[in-house]
Formats: sequence, C-alpha cells, structure tokens
Amino acid sequence: MDHTHHTLLTLGIAMMAGVFCQSLARHIRFPAIILLLACGAALGPEGLHWVQPRSLGAGLFGLVELGVAIILFEGGLNLQSSRLRRQERPIRYLVTVGALLTLAGAGVAAAFIMDWPWRLALLFGSLVVVTGPTVVTPLLRDMRLHPRLKTILEAEGVLIDPVGAILASLSLIIVLAPSVSDTIPHIAWGVIMRFGFGAVAGLVGGVVLGSLLKWRHIIPHGLENITVLASVLLLFTGCEAVVPNAGIMAVTVAGVAVGWISGGSERELREFKDQLTLLLVGTLFILLAADIKLADVTALGWRGVAMMAALVFFVRPMSVWLSTLGSGLSINERHFISWVAPRGIIAAAITSLTADALERSGMEGGPELRGLVFLTIASTVVLAGITATPVASFLKLRLPGRNRVAILHADGLGMVLGEELKRHGVPVVFLDADPKRCRNAQEKGHNVVFGDALEERTMARAQFELVGTAVGLSGNEHLNSLFVSHAREYFGVPKGLLAVESLPAGGLPQRLKKIDAEVLFDGPHDIERWDVRWRHAQIKVAYFVYDEPAEAAEKQAGQESKEAKARTKPLPAPQERFVLLAVIRGKVPRPMSQGYKIRKDDVAAVAIYEPEFEAAVKLLQERGWKYPAALPVEEKKSGKEKEPIA
Repeated sequence: MDHTHHTLLTLGIAMMAGVFCQSLARHIRFPAIILLLACGAALGPEGLHWVQPRSLGAGLFGLVELGVAIILFEGGLNLQSSRLRRQERPIRYLVTVGALLTLAGAGVAAAFIMDWPWRLALLFGSLVVVTGPTVVTPLLRDMRLHPRLKTILEAEGVLIDPVGAILASLSLIIVLAPSVSDTIPHIAWGVIMRFGFGAVAGLVGGVVLGSLLKWRHIIPHGLENITVLASVLLLFTGCEAVVPNAGIMAVTVAGVAVGWISGGSERELREFKDQLTLLLVGTLFILLAADIKLADVTALGWRGVAMMAALVFFVRPMSVWLSTLGSGLSINERHFISWVAPRGIIAAAITSLTADALERSGMEGGPELRGLVFLTIASTVVLAGITATPVASFLKLRLPGRNRVAILHADGLGMVLGEELKRHGVPVVFLDADPKRCRNAQEKGHNVVFGDALEERTMARAQFELVGTAVGLSGNEHLNSLFVSHAREYFGVPKGLLAVESLPAGGLPQRLKKIDAEVLFDGPHDIERWDVRWRHAQIKVAYFVYDEPAEAAEKQAGQESKEAKARTKPLPAPQERFVLLAVIRGKVPRPMSQGYKIRKDDVAAVAIYEPEFEAAVKLLQERGWKYPAALPVEEKKSGKEKEPIA
C-alpha cells in the first residue's frame, strides 16, 4: 500500500472509530473519552496497526490545530451571556488566578514527585491547566446540577482552554530559551500580543460574522454553516500568521460574540457545530492516543500515581478555594468544583504539539511529558465520570426531578388545564406578559411569572430547570412554537406541546417537526374561542374513563372498522364541543397530546362547552369514553407555595 492510501485509510478509520466510540458511550452512559483512548491505543502501532498517525507527517499537527480552533469556537458559541453575567466573578477568577495557581502547583508537584528539571515541570503545569468543554459538558448533561454551578463549570471549561494553551506556548518559549533573563521582555510582549491581539481580532471577527448571520438576506439560505466554518478557519490561520498562538484566543472570543448577537441562524449553526465537534473530537483522540507509546505511560510507575493524587487532592482544591474566596459560592459548591476537573482534547492536542516541538529542538523529556499528560487525562475523566454524580448527590447539589409543567398564557384553556394538573399534585407555573392575567392566576393560587416568556431570564425565574413539559397555549401559534423551542434549547426541557388551530393534510406542521414538539390536546382547537367561553364561565370539566371498544380485536387482526377509525379523528373545528385536557393513567396525570395512545381504563379530564354538554357526552361515548368516571386518586393540593408576580 502506498503512502497516500495509507494516510487516507488512517484518517477514515480514525473518523469511523471516533464516531463509533461516542455512539457506544451514549448508549452505555460511559465517558466517551475513555473509550476513545482505549480504542486509539488498540488501533495504533502498538495494537492492530490500523491507525498510523505518523503517516500523516506534519499534517497530523496541522489537523490538530484546525480541530482545536473549531472546538474552541463551538465552546464559545454555546456560552449564554445572561448566565455568564450572573456568575461573572467566580468564572473570571477561576480562569485567571485559578489557572496560574494550577500551573504553579502542578509544576512544583512534578518537580518534586517526578524529579523532573524545572523546565519540564513548568511545561507540565501549563498543560494541565485546562479542563475542557468536550468532557465537562457531556458529564454535566444528565446530572441536573443547580444552574449556577453548572454554568461555572461549563464556562470554566470553555474559557480556560485558550488561557491554558497560551500559557503552554509561553512556557515553551521559556523552556527553549538559552537564558531566562533574556526572555522576560519577550514573554511580557508575548502575553500582551497573544491575549490582546487574539481578543480584539476575535471580537471584530465575531461581531462581523454574527451580524452577517443576523441579516439573513446577505448570506444565501443554506450556506450559513459553511460560511461560518470557513470564516473560523480563516480567522484562526490569519491570527496565527500574524501572532503565533493568538488564534486560539481569537476563535474562542469570536464564538462568544457570534452566540451573543446572531439571530435565527444560531440554532442551525449550533447543531452543525455540535456534529462537527463530535467528529473532530473523536478523530483527534483516536489519532493522538494511537501516537502514544504505552511504555511511556507504564514507565511512570508509582510516581505517576502519586502525581495524580497530588493533582486531585491538593493542586485542584488549592486553586479553586483560593480563586473563589468571596465569590458567594457555598462550601459544598466549592468542594464539587474542586473535585470535577477532567482534562480533555485540548490538553491532549497541545501536549502533542509541545512534545513534538521538544523533539525537534533536541530536548529530552517529550515522551515522558506526553505519557504523564495522557495519564492525567485518563485518570481525571474516569474519576469524574464515576464519582461526579454520587458526589453531587452527597453534597445535595442536584435538582429534583423535572415534574413541573410550564404553561404559556394564564387564561382560558391554560387556566383550566393548570387547575386540573394542580388538583392531581402536578406543580404548574404560568408565564404571561399581561399583569391582569397574572394577578388573576395568582389569586387562584397558581405560581406565576410575569414577563416576556421568550426571554431566558424570564424562564430562569420560572425555574425551567425543573420543568419537564413546556406548553404553548396562547392563540398565537408562532409564539407557542418559539416558547417551546427556547425552553428546549436554553434549558433542555424534554417535552414540548403546542396548541394549534389546524393541521396540514400531510400531518404535523414543519415547525413542530423542527423543534420535536407535539400537538396539544386531542387535536387542533380554536384557542381564542375557548378563552372567550372561559371568561363567560361556559366551560365545565368532566371525567371520562376509556373503555376499549369492541372493535379492538379487529384492530389487532388488522381489520379496523370505520367506526373505530372515526373515533381517532379530531373534531371538526366548527363544533368545538369538548377538549381532552389531561389523561390520568394509574396515578400519573399528564397533559393530553394528539399522539398519546389511549388505553383501557385511562381517565380523561375533559373541558366541555356547557351549552352543548349532552351532545358532547354522547359524542365522547360513541368514541369509547364512559361518563361519569371515578377519579383514580384523591384530589390533593400540589403543596407548592405561590410565587410572587415578578
């Protein structure tokens, strides 16, 4: 096999292996980085010989640099400005004071424990400063931490990456310099140029790019993502050409700027960048792990184990506790931040680049440095992946389950649905921008948040981290879809339901498919008409139990009758005699949705237009619903105290 084909095969196998490992990690809920490291080692020159990183030559490190640029941009893009501002002080000190303390502490520990010369120890200290969003974010995704703590850890992971990378480049300058005293002015100027030039260039580039995305008519539809990708790579390589190692700061700042000012294209951009980042992280980890010699790791012996203990039990806690003094964080929060510091792809990538620079300069210590950093990556990720959740539970830093229902529009069917859910113990919160409606809902004992429901800060006040279902129930379908979309994007709300007035012949509207939402109630309804009926006290709630119709056996045989088919169809809009609000199965109530499969003995709370009550009952009975139905549980209060109108 010629060299070109071997290079392409290495890249192809690395990409596929990276995707496979991350897919498997999702299924088994295991840290993906561990699978990637193990797979890279198994496929590399010391394993199956399928992946040969050195066949890429200098292209390997060029690929690493470009991958780091895209990963850092994506991390900055995902930072949310409002949360950053609320936790500005602890984040600022963690990525500045904390980074310097980690560099000094890890460097001193390496000098004493590993018995390394101070130059090599300094390099190690700079390389383990970073944590990394590609490891921290998946780790925190399912932990349900308090929002403040989650924001701090995610922001630290993103913002400390360029800081750590620049510290590593400056440390390398010191290490390779013949005389330290001669390099002090050089170092000072390097700090100013790398941080200053990178930040300014990134801000300018991010503002320009974000503005182009916001003004949709400038970039043709469908070309936004590739335009951003090309711009990020140009920004990185351009800054690197002007000031070496300034590109990483530039792309991180640009990502933050684009995330803050871009408009409707931001969602699609984030999805594209998420996918691209997963591909790059997997590919780079496979290549870099394959490039590691296991003998370099095992040769560290007991000193390597002692070094890991020093990092976990002394260096990280020391840097966190000193940098968060006076931050307002609780003792338990500071304990948890001290415990969770997994290193990721940025540490691996920068280490490989640094070790290669040492080898090219003729200095010793490159293999040992690379081995210790990869041991640090594996150890900290395994430790965090296994213990982070139980430690958070022990420290009482996790949120309760997502059992709250958030309803947009405190009027009409929204109030009727909220009353039914609350009656059966489901906590409900209303969001509305009308002070009169908010006041009325609060007087009825409901939790209410006043404000623009599309703003993240309004959702934060409504504690959307506790919300399991977001219900868009205004008369404006576009507003409903935006509400559900923002709830899912900003707070990860797992379920979204939208009230609609009509459905296209082909099924769900495209906007519902796009945000993975369902149609609220038993189908389309005229919400404004029901709001008027509610204001005139013309709505009565009754309970029906579903009795599986006789045609059920024919269904199973594939011979569904015309009558059974008719029962599955939504009511014609002009009738609007009833609305299936919620269904109770066993003791679990939930808002009704069109896609919900009704079973025998399910109990439904049905809102009926009172002047046509008898006709509605007859129609429901024809569809398999018996009236009246006994409630499966005792009526009880939700136990939630009222929230004041804010």
